[in-house]
Amino acid sequence: MNKITAYDIAQMIDHSLLNPKFTRQEVEAGCRLAAEYQCITVCVKPCDVELAYGILKDSKVLTTSVVGFPHGSNLTEIKVQETKRAIEQGCTEIDMVMNIGRFLSGDYSLVEDDITAVCEETHKGKAILKVILETAYLIEEQIIKACGLCVSAKADFTKTSSGYAPYGARISDLKLMRAHTPESMQVKAAGGVRDLDDALAVRAVGVSRFGCTTTAQMIQDARQREEMGELIVPSPEDVQELKYLRKV
Repeated sequence: MNKITAYDIAQMIDHSLLNPKFTRQEVEAGCRLAAEYQCITVCVKPCDVELAYGILKDSKVLTTSVVGFPHGSNLTEIKVQETKRAIEQGCTEIDMVMNIGRFLSGDYSLVEDDITAVCEETHKGKAILKVILETAYLIEEQIIKACGLCVSAKADFTKTSSGYAPYGARISDLKLMRAHTPESMQVKAAGGVRDLDDALAVRAVGVSRFGCTTTAQMIQDARQREEMGELIVPSPEDVQELKYLRKV
């Protein structure tokens, strides 16, 4: 029986503050919520990095930002500069979007070079890089190919989604990503991990991080279940699809 703690769940959460309508006040409140619930990071828009870091710098919550978001189509030099600036302002993690259109065109060298350039800048700043594949646009063979490009580029994570595609994380895609990357490379689920059972499901298939907008309720539920001795990660074969996708 694989019992875990509510803190273990919190340490998987990149609390997402990427909604384009979020005001400064909502970002500030989100950062304080992430600190209260002991999330591992907050993920903010580039314009909010300095704000978030200012609030969180004396806590254990790290600051993450996005690069080439949400479509991955920025020129490589722009992505590199976005990365450099985000790290200068306090980011320790970068979530970049793969150039999806060029990947679907078969321009694999261009895509790998793009990821590599951002990865090198990220590592130069002693930060880690997650690469958003946007799996909703990819078939299985393409997900495997994209994982291979991330491995060659020496990224630290593969990540499913930006939140702007037709759907987010799927269990089948997460399993595929975990199976086709080395253990040293982590996997992040983004889009659709909305409650505690979803969080336990993605953990069961090898995910170490997920984006979340429902952090408070999830951690409250996790604490309650932990007190009852029932916060248990299911076996991978018992995992169902995330709830929001079961009718797709």
